[in-house]
Amino acid sequence: MRLILVRHGRTSSNVGFLLDTREPGADLDDLGRRQAELLVERLAGHSIDAIFASSLVRTQQTAAPVAAARGLAVRVLPGLREVPAGEDEMSSDATRYIGSMIAWGQGDLRAKVPGGEDALEFLARFDAAIDEVVASGVESAVVVSHGAALRTWAWTRVKGFVEALGDGHLDNTGIVVAEGSMAEGWQLVQLDGIKNLHGYDMADAAG
Repeated sequence: MRLILVRHGRTSSNVGFLLDTREPGADLDDLGRRQAELLVERLAGHSIDAIFASSLVRTQQTAAPVAAARGLAVRVLPGLREVPAGEDEMSSDATRYIGSMIAWGQGDLRAKVPGGEDALEFLARFDAAIDEVVASGVESAVVVSHGAALRTWAWTRVKGFVEALGDGHLDNTGIVVAEGSMAEGWQLVQLDGIKNLHGYDMADAAG
């Protein structure tokens, strides 16, 4: 099947570089709403059979214009939520949060912010959510989630993602298109909406 993974539109927490990971989370700001509307045109060339979003309102708001244009409902899957910031929730200091993910990339899958998730816990629940998407039986699904969650899952599960991302990060309403299955693995088809990290606070790549 085809997964069209989308990061949500911009929020006030993104602007303020805040680690906003708990439900319900911030609403989309004016730019975020425009980004969500533009997804209708950006995804016009894709067949879409179902749309899924996390339990944080910004993903559902991002999905809403595409859902309306396609006559589809937005199905909420809590397992698609962001990697939790634990004790650093709503902090502007992402040092421990980003540091734990760097540690994951170096093989320390048990690293985490106190009160948050380690890599094994995150992947177990995000994989379970993707399993639900696959089990829906559709051929092509939009999945709206979050920056750190999508980057971590695609880094571990989507072949070609790491090379294509390079030193960049998935910007608001960035898109990762992958084809495959949970059993056989996923292959990157398209990566759109990447910004170089130079000049950006690392917290902007999360949320």
